[in-house]
Amino acid sequence: MLCIGLQPNIDKNCTVLVLGSMPGIKSLEEQQYYAHPQNRFWLMMAHLLQEKLPSVYEEKLAMLLRHHIALWDSIGSCEREGSLDSAIHDEKGNDFSALLREYPKIRTICFNGGKSAQTFKRYNKELLKREDLTFHAMPSTSPANARWRLPMLEETWGKVLTEALAL
Repeated sequence: MLCIGLQPNIDKNCTVLVLGSMPGIKSLEEQQYYAHPQNRFWLMMAHLLQEKLPSVYEEKLAMLLRHHIALWDSIGSCEREGSLDSAIHDEKGNDFSALLREYPKIRTICFNGGKSAQTFKRYNKELLKREDLTFHAMPSTSPANARWRLPMLEETWGKVLTEALAL
């Protein structure tokens, strides 16, 4: 099945970019990042940003932007049956050179899971050489990464976001 990713959630003030791999079936159906009810991303971010978890998707996106955090995916399109990253093939990476030219304040890129980091590195070798950018491979917030409990995710993600955002 052909999967086409979502548009970035970003504005000119963003300094941190969080990249997933490709949204799962539920997220693509809803046209919302991290729409699967067991994904810990939104709850984790609300805790780390010391905010109440919004119930409305647009408010979740606004919460991130208030804290200068952008969302997108390493993969722009791919073939995949189901939602697992391991099922992704024939992927095409998103254009990060163009994104970073348009949003030059981004300095920290966090990969939500191994597939996101792997794909980004495959298609963006020149960007990885930039000394003004830092890259962090983070544990996935996906329910498929069940061995990482929410407190563990919050501790690991919190260290990076605290440094990047001076929370």
